[in-house]
Amino acid sequence: QVQLVESGGDSVQAGGSLRLSCSVSGDMSRWGCLGWFRQAPGKEREGVAVFNRAGGWTAYAGSVKGRFTISEDNAKSTLYLQMNSLKPEDTAKYFCAAGRSCYPNSWSSQNNYNYWGQGTQVTVSS
Repeated sequence: QVQLVESGGDSVQAGGSLRLSCSVSGDMSRWGCLGWFRQAPGKEREGVAVFNRAGGWTAYAGSVKGRFTISEDNAKSTLYLQMNSLKPEDTAKYFCAAGRSCYPNSWSSQNNYNYWGQGTQVTVSS
């Protein structure tokens, strides 16, 4: 059974930064696609960023491009999301997810991901 555990969520002022971590149990190399999603109250879950390990590419939602950076530390089996210049509209619960494969034009589809973490809350105040 694969477990993903997020951490690093907090309450911050607009303009601030946070780094989220996602600890992945077992061998992270078995997952070709690792992503971050978020869900705000009353809204659908949306893709934020993805790291495709097989192809070595990353992709971001337009709303976070240039502010957020996804990365991994394979030795620590950990996925990160560095979030800078945070805005109130970034307030949401953030989830990490693991899947076998994903593609540039469909990476944000939740159907690509087999395992999900429980989420970590990020709150940005103005």
